[in-house]
Amino acid sequence: MPCVLPPLADPAVRRVALVRLRVGLGDLLCSAPALRRLREFRPDLHVTLITWPEMADVVGRYADDVDELLPFPGADGIPERTPDPAGWAPFLAAAREREFDLALQAYGDRPPANAVAAALGARLVGGFAPTGWDPPPGTGDLHLRYPLDLHEAQRHLRLFEHLGLPAGPAPAMHFPLTPADRTEHAATLDAAGLVPGRYVVLHPGASAATRQWPTERYAAVGDALAADGWDVVLTGVPGERGISATVQDRMRAPVTDLTGATSLGGLAALLADSALLIGNDTGSAHLAVAVGAPSVTVFLPGDPVRWAHSGPRQRAVVADVPCAPCPHLVCPIDFRCAASVRVAAVLAAARELLGPR
Repeated sequence: MPCVLPPLADPAVRRVALVRLRVGLGDLLCSAPALRRLREFRPDLHVTLITWPEMADVVGRYADDVDELLPFPGADGIPERTPDPAGWAPFLAAAREREFDLALQAYGDRPPANAVAAALGARLVGGFAPTGWDPPPGTGDLHLRYPLDLHEAQRHLRLFEHLGLPAGPAPAMHFPLTPADRTEHAATLDAAGLVPGRYVVLHPGASAATRQWPTERYAAVGDALAADGWDVVLTGVPGERGISATVQDRMRAPVTDLTGATSLGGLAALLADSALLIGNDTGSAHLAVAVGAPSVTVFLPGDPVRWAHSGPRQRAVVADVPCAPCPHLVCPIDFRCAASVRVAAVLAAARELLGPR
C-alpha cells in the first residue's frame, strides 16, 4: 500500500492558498512565525495569502515568506468587512486560474471561512475545523480542530505541523524595517527632540471601546514616568487623535503626541528605539514584540491566553473580573474590567522593565 504523505511534506503540493481573512495588524504579525517555518521547510512552495486588499503593505513586508496577496472581496459570515457581491466571481476566477494544490482555512473558529477555502477549486482543502463544524467526508486528516487553548502564533504552527511541517521551536516574531522607515524615523526623532532609548510610548487607543483602558489612567502613568525622568510619547492611528488628545490634556507633564504622524513602518521604528511601550491589547503590542521593544499590555476583555506574549521583555496586566475575557466591542454593563486594572499595577510592570533611572 503506497505511503500517503501529509500535504505540506508532499513534493506534489506546490501551490498553497492560505485563507487568512483578518484586518488586524496583530493577526498577521502572529501568522509570521509559522510562515517563516513553512518557507524554511518548503522553499519550493508558492504561497498565496488570501486577505483584504488594505493589508497589502503588511503582507508585502513578508515577501520572503509569502509570494502574493490575493485580495478578498468579502463573504457572508465573515465580519471584518461588508461583502462586495460584484467582486466574488472575479475573485473565484483568479483563484481557480492559480490551480491551487492545497487551500487552507487559516482564519480561525468560523465555519464560513471553510466555505471560502472550499470554493477556491483547490485539489485538496483543509485547515482549521471550527468548534461544532465537521469536515466533509474524507478530509478529516486535512483539518485540525481549532485549538482554543493556544496562543495565536502557536495555533498556526500547530496547523502546519498537523499537515506535515516538522515540529520545532517557533521563530521569533519579526517585522522587517525598510530604509524608508529608518529615514522617516530619524526625521521624527529630530523634529520631536527625542533620543533613542530615553522615551516611553503610550498607545491608548484600540479598535474596540472595551479594549481601551481609561484615558485618565494612561495620563497618570505618563505623569509618573515623566517624573521618573522619561520622555513620554503618544501614538495611534489618525482616528485615535481624540483619545490621545484627551490623555495629553489630562497630563501635567509635557508629552509628545505623534498620533497619526507616522506611517506603519515609522511607528515600528519608533517602537524599536523606545525604552518601553505601554498599550492596550491591540496591534501596537504585537508590533513592539516584532521589533524587539519591551512592552506592557493591558488586557481588559481580551484573552491573554490567545494574545499575550511571554518573555523577559513583555508583561501583561490582566483584568481581574469573572466576565473577562468576553467578546463585546462595547461593554453592556459597567466596564468593570477597566476599573479592575490599577495604575499602580501598570506602573510596577513598567518600572520593572525599565529598571532604575
